[in-house]
Amino acid sequence: MSEKFSRGGGVPLPSNAVIVQSALRELGAGGDIVVLPEKAPTAATAAAQLGCEVGAIANSLVFDADGSALLVLTSGAHRVDVDLIARTAGVGTVRRATPEFVRQATGQPIGGVAPVGHPAPVRTLVDNWLAKHEVVWAAGGHPHTVFPTTFDELVRITAGTPVDVE
Repeated sequence: MSEKFSRGGGVPLPSNAVIVQSALRELGAGGDIVVLPEKAPTAATAAAQLGCEVGAIANSLVFDADGSALLVLTSGAHRVDVDLIARTAGVGTVRRATPEFVRQATGQPIGGVAPVGHPAPVRTLVDNWLAKHEVVWAAGGHPHTVFPTTFDELVRITAGTPVDVE
């Protein structure tokens, strides 16, 4: 384990991260929440702290899809084509959600939205590009937390649909 971050080691997990860790266990996921020394609100900041490629970071982007939440887990190396996502999701309009919409749908703040641990299931699309990485890092419910996973595990634990996002 790197000295850059800890796996809890005396650092209490934020309450949202505890909820996410519990959800990961209930879903049979293997990774543990990692507490980073600095916030990781972007893929680039998370990758720099973890020492991995930015493409191995699963950005959690919440969209308002015709009034319903749509979570897109995209490689940090990609930008989401919202028109493509709208067609893929079979909705008329997809737009970036407001912070209030994100918090209501996920119970988590922007910059730390995890793929799981939400008050209710959120429809999820998972970027196929993430499959190119043996280890994928996803947010852990708080801007200081992440957890390691795999593409296949992300699809399984989110009941997500693998898609191309750009």
